Amino acid sequence: MQNGPEHFAKLADYILAYRASLDQRPHRPEAGYHEMLERLRESVPEQGVETGAMLEQLIGQCDDGLMSICGPRFFGWVMGASDMRGVMADMLVSGWGQNAGFHASTPAMAALEEVVEQWLLDLLDLPRDASIGFVTGATVANATCLAAARTSVLRDVGYDPDADGLFGAPEVTVLLGQDAHSSVFSALQLIGFGYNRVVRVMTDDQGRMLPEDLAGKLAASPGPKIVIAQAGQINTGAFDPFEAIVPLAKAHNAWVHVDGAFGLWARATPGLRHRTTAIEQCDSWATDGHKWLQVPYDCGFAIVRDREVHERSMTNWASYLPTIEPGDRVPSALVPELSRRARGTPVWAIIKCLGRDGIIDLIDNHCAYARRFADRVANVPGIRVLNDVVLNQIIVAFGTGDLQQRNAATKAMIAALQQDGTCFVGGASWRDQWVMRVSVSSGETRERDIDLTADTVVAIWREMAEQKGTRD
Repeated sequence: MQNGPEHFAKLADYILAYRASLDQRPHRPEAGYHEMLERLRESVPEQGVETGAMLEQLIGQCDDGLMSICGPRFFGWVMGASDMRGVMADMLVSGWGQNAGFHASTPAMAALEEVVEQWLLDLLDLPRDASIGFVTGATVANATCLAAARTSVLRDVGYDPDADGLFGAPEVTVLLGQDAHSSVFSALQLIGFGYNRVVRVMTDDQGRMLPEDLAGKLAASPGPKIVIAQAGQINTGAFDPFEAIVPLAKAHNAWVHVDGAFGLWARATPGLRHRTTAIEQCDSWATDGHKWLQVPYDCGFAIVRDREVHERSMTNWASYLPTIEPGDRVPSALVPELSRRARGTPVWAIIKCLGRDGIIDLIDNHCAYARRFADRVANVPGIRVLNDVVLNQIIVAFGTGDLQQRNAATKAMIAALQQDGTCFVGGASWRDQWVMRVSVSSGETRERDIDLTADTVVAIWREMAEQKGTRD
C-alpha cells in the first residue's frame, strides 16, 4: 500500500529522533546550499517511486543540510522552535486538508480561528472587537494592516483606493523611525506606497523614535498620514515611546500601526507590559505566531481595530463562493488569500497546552536568559554589550582598536562561533559598526544553554585574542 500506516509510523519515528538529537547536533548545517543543490538536482522523474523510497531519499539527502532552528542554542534570529504540540496540530491540518478560506465550507476550522482570535486579543490585551487575519508572517501582517490603513485614511478624504487604485489618489505621508525593520519597507512596496517615499523620524541610541522629531514632521506633513511604530527593535529589542507618540499622531488624525513581530508579546506578561503603555490606542498591530508563540511556520497575525475597514481592504468574493450572512466572520475577508491552510489550528493547540501562565513563563524566561547572557560576557576585556537588554535581544561587539579593527574582530568571532557549532548566532550592522546578534526565542532553551553559549563565546574570544597577541 503506497500510503500505508507503516510509512506514517516511520516518519513519526524520524521526526521524534531528529528533535531528540538537536541538543547534540551542531547548531549549523553540515552541508551548504551549493552542495545540497548538486546533491538534489535531477531531471523530472519519468516513473514514480514507492512511498518508502521517496521518504528515504528525501530524509537521507536533506538531513545534513538542515539548520538546527528548533535546537536549544539557536540564537541567530527570532524564529521560535516549532513546539511539537503545534507540529502535531499542524500535521492534523495537513491531514484534514481543509481550505480555511470560508466558514461555510470548513466550519470547524473557521470556528477554531474565531475562538483563537478572541484568545489572542485577550492575551495581548487589545480591543476585544478588533479583527485578526491569520497570515503567513509579520511581513504579510504588516502589509495587510497597512492596506487597511491606506483604505481608511484615503476614504477619510473622499477617495476609495480599493475601487480606484492609487492612480490620482491624494498623497499619503508615511512616517516611521530610522530603525524600522525591513519587513515594513517590503509591506509598503507591496501595497503600492513604495519603500523610498517615507518620512524617516530620528531615533535614539536604542532605535526608539524621538517624539519631538515626530511632532515636527507631522506638523510639516499635510493630508492623510500613517505613522508606523515599533514594539521590539530587531537589534536592541527597544520599544518606541507609545505614550508620547500615539497622542501626537492622533492629534494629526494619523493612523498608527505597530510592527510588533515579536515585541508585541510583551503585552502578555505583567513584567513587561509597561513597555507597551498606550499601544492599545493604536489602530493596527502586526505580530508573529511562529516566533515567540512557538507555532510552526507559517503563521502571523494582522490585527486591525476597525473590522469593517479591515474587511473592505481585503474582501474577495465571487458568485460561486458560499453566501455570507450578516455578522459571519469570514476568514478570507481578513487576509489577501482566498485559499489557505488552517493556520488557527496549531495556534489553538499551543495556547491550549501552554495557557496564559505558560506563555508568561516562556517570555519572562527568555528575557531573563538574555540578561544572564549579557551579564556573563559584559565584563570580559574586549567584549562590549551595546544595548540596554530590555527584552530578548543582545548585540555584542568585539575588539578594542579602531572601527575597522573592531568590525573585523566581530565578524571573525561570528564566523568562529558558527563554525564551532555549539550555538548559532548572526551578525548585523548597527550604528555603522558590525555586531553579533543573540536572539533568545527558542522554547527549548534553558539556563544551561545560555551558560554554555556564554562560556563558548568567552573561550573563543580569549583564544582569538591570545593568538593575536602571539602574532603581534
